[in-house]
Amino acid sequence: MSFKEELMQRLNEKEERMIEIRRYLHQYPELSFCEEKTAKYIADFYEGKHCTVRTGVGGNGIVVTIDSGKPGRTLALRADFDALPIQEETGLAFSSKTPGVMHACGHDAHTAYMLILAETLSELQEYWQGKIVILHQHAEELPPGGAKAMIADGCLDGVDNVLGLHVISSLKNSTVYYHAGPIHTGQSGFKVVIHGRAGHGSMPHETHDAILAASDLVVSLQSIVSRRVNPFEMTTLTVGRFEASGASNAVNGQVVLEGDVRTLSSEVQSLVEIEFKRILDGIALMYNVTYELDYRHNYPVTVNDEKLTNFVADSLKKSSIPEVMEVLDSGSQGPSEDFAYYAEVKPSCYFHVGAAPKDGQFYPHHNGKFTIDENALLISAKAMGAVVADYLEKYQ
Repeated sequence: MSFKEELMQRLNEKEERMIEIRRYLHQYPELSFCEEKTAKYIADFYEGKHCTVRTGVGGNGIVVTIDSGKPGRTLALRADFDALPIQEETGLAFSSKTPGVMHACGHDAHTAYMLILAETLSELQEYWQGKIVILHQHAEELPPGGAKAMIADGCLDGVDNVLGLHVISSLKNSTVYYHAGPIHTGQSGFKVVIHGRAGHGSMPHETHDAILAASDLVVSLQSIVSRRVNPFEMTTLTVGRFEASGASNAVNGQVVLEGDVRTLSSEVQSLVEIEFKRILDGIALMYNVTYELDYRHNYPVTVNDEKLTNFVADSLKKSSIPEVMEVLDSGSQGPSEDFAYYAEVKPSCYFHVGAAPKDGQFYPHHNGKFTIDENALLISAKAMGAVVADYLEKYQ
């Protein structure tokens, strides 16, 4: 029996354990940068196994190295494990036991499949050459994310390539998706505090109206997307918070705005910031107000290495995994990912596993009713495992 065949068979036998681990983690979610118990659970899982474990990497990150003892390339596999500040509304028997915190993005599934895959790869060391590095990453959800700190702490030292995947509730079940080049947007965030001069509503000429200035800013910012950015460049700019408390018969002297920008190129990411500040300066001059601005580039664009991604796609198509009905090019996707930082350092590939419930009733990620079909765990383990097996065979 070949390495890949043995790997697939053992993963079949461990599917129930994957689901049990996922359900346990789902009940005990922890927020970004606060994942101490989850990190300990992960580290304890590897106790007594044929690998080395380094904890506290860049914070709560864990790096597991499986060394075959034979020369070869070093391949890193990444899985994130933080949760979100969301109240669960699924009604599942294994719902979150922590009020206001939920695995509403699938990171519990990522951790569960990766633990079992890593265990199985360690059991089959005689079949392959080189090293496999497992990156159990904390804090993907909250900028600046955990990836940057883990990289600074040496998690990619000696690594040749990095692979990762994400289960997606809105993508077709039993389907694996890939895309070469930019696959996830870069994300920037901003906070603007506009300071005017408050006063009585009957004497507006003695005031500097912060609400009027802020309202004009919200509308004018959309001209960046419609008039400053090439229409063939995907860009979104969202003002998600507009806060101005005060009396109804008074002119407000302060407004707070916060929002989000997504782009598919670093050049456009920089352009939007320049144009944002130009418009804000004009608004301030027009309405005689002042402002404070915090503009942050939180995550860069996630760019999949073309050669490695083509290899991943070919491997997935040729592996004929029974649970996988199709392997498709997904095109670029709107969300952002701090996997982007790994891809900036090493040739990398990030792909997706469709996890829509079979009844077709899905809820989006970051929703209190978010669920996945748990068959995505075995598919994720087999898809990643098949690519790993082909990669190690190619470079042995």
